[in-house]
Amino acid sequence: MPSAESTQASVHEQDTVRPTREDPIARSGSELIGGPLGRRALLGMSWWTPVRVVALVAIGMFALGMIQKAPCYNSAWFFGASSQYTKACYSDIPHLYQGRGFADGLVPYFDKLSGDMPYLEYPVLTGVFMEVAAWLTPGSGSIQDQEQWYWMVNAGMLMVCAAVIAVCVARTQARRPWDGLLVALAPAFVLTATINWDLLAVALTAAAMLMWSRGRSLAFGVLLGLATAAKLYPVFLLGPLFLLCWRAGKWRDFGKALGGAVVSWLVVNGPVMYFAWDGWWQFYKFSHDRGVDFGSFWLILAQHSTDPLSTDTVNNIATSLVVLGCVGIAVLTMTAPRRPRFAQLAFLIVAVFIVTNKVYSPQYVLWLVPLAVLARPKWRDFLIWQACEVVYYLGIWMYLAYTTSGDAHKGLPEVGYQWAIGVHLLGTVYLCAVVVRDILMPERDVVRRAGDDDPSGGVLDGAEDVFVVGAGAHPPRHAAHFEGPQVEWGGQGTASPTDGSL
Repeated sequence: MPSAESTQASVHEQDTVRPTREDPIARSGSELIGGPLGRRALLGMSWWTPVRVVALVAIGMFALGMIQKAPCYNSAWFFGASSQYTKACYSDIPHLYQGRGFADGLVPYFDKLSGDMPYLEYPVLTGVFMEVAAWLTPGSGSIQDQEQWYWMVNAGMLMVCAAVIAVCVARTQARRPWDGLLVALAPAFVLTATINWDLLAVALTAAAMLMWSRGRSLAFGVLLGLATAAKLYPVFLLGPLFLLCWRAGKWRDFGKALGGAVVSWLVVNGPVMYFAWDGWWQFYKFSHDRGVDFGSFWLILAQHSTDPLSTDTVNNIATSLVVLGCVGIAVLTMTAPRRPRFAQLAFLIVAVFIVTNKVYSPQYVLWLVPLAVLARPKWRDFLIWQACEVVYYLGIWMYLAYTTSGDAHKGLPEVGYQWAIGVHLLGTVYLCAVVVRDILMPERDVVRRAGDDDPSGGVLDGAEDVFVVGAGAHPPRHAAHFEGPQVEWGGQGTASPTDGSL
């Protein structure tokens, strides 16, 4: 007689959305591991649950990304200016070990650095992460040995972050755990994971999204505040959340989230602000003073202009574009025929910031990967976008190889790099357009086609609207008929059972 635990597991497996049934790309890809599981397979009886599989795949792919950096680990970081670019294995981590005083035991934000950068130019929690890795790095041997160890220690810590991200995405939308494989297998995720320390903020943001999906508003706020203490972009998620809570009348939950975020951010930043203001302010000063740089459409304009815009002008215009994007998202939120899902708006606001920013480092794609998976868990669209990001990843290193190889001109000239930037921008805009279409035509949203409302929305999931304007107050007249479960506005999804296998 089956136990209660195995029975519950079987029921959960039956409710799980199976990507190899609903997604042609996932179905085709599964042929590499034997094809989709049959209808008569025993489910819920194995240790290999979706979340465990996703976690192990994420760790395995991260390890492959470390192997991809092997040419640099052995020599290219230390010998030859352009070889780390021609081999596409550059990382900031080993270079900043000595460049930011960790090799000399300097305390971030408190001890002044020599050179052009007077203090560490990273947010406080990222600085703590870097310092902890420095404590774990052996101080003996040559500086090259220490930098190699420093990168390896950071890679181990970042691997934990990568696993956390994949697991959080797999668990955020409860009936769609296999979507976590999109994170684990994302090519750009693998290639950029150890370039910088962005995975810390991404992991905290993914954990915050998971907490919100479970209705834990305060925990969401605390984690989002910590994420913002590691990188600036997570704070943008509070904007869409404010709009959604306004439309659904969930003010108390938004207040908890906002309060938790402010308090946790202050707990991390407050002491450094008080005792080392100049060091704390360096990140914000550097972000403001930094000129037009790699990866942005601003760089293309500057390279084609005889009188480039000043940094202040670019800052003002870029800020105005972000504000316009926020206004557009606000109008979309309040007028959509159904309230948008939280993940959709979270993806859009971060994408707006990335597209309009004056710099786009290749690791910034990590910010979008988990949000993109939650917003549009469709393999075709996700892989199109990822292909564009891989093109940009190769493009920036080949361009730097060209500019650092002297007369040899190894790599990609300026015009080629501009095309790579264009591909990155088009890929991001394409995915944004698909998400906006899903919001305006919710019958095209693969999450809602499966019978859910907003599985990452927590208290917003299935909630009724209390404030709607324009078209949102009326049923959509353009909605095409489709076969499958539908969720009535203000109700929970009742999808028909499906197999829980991949």
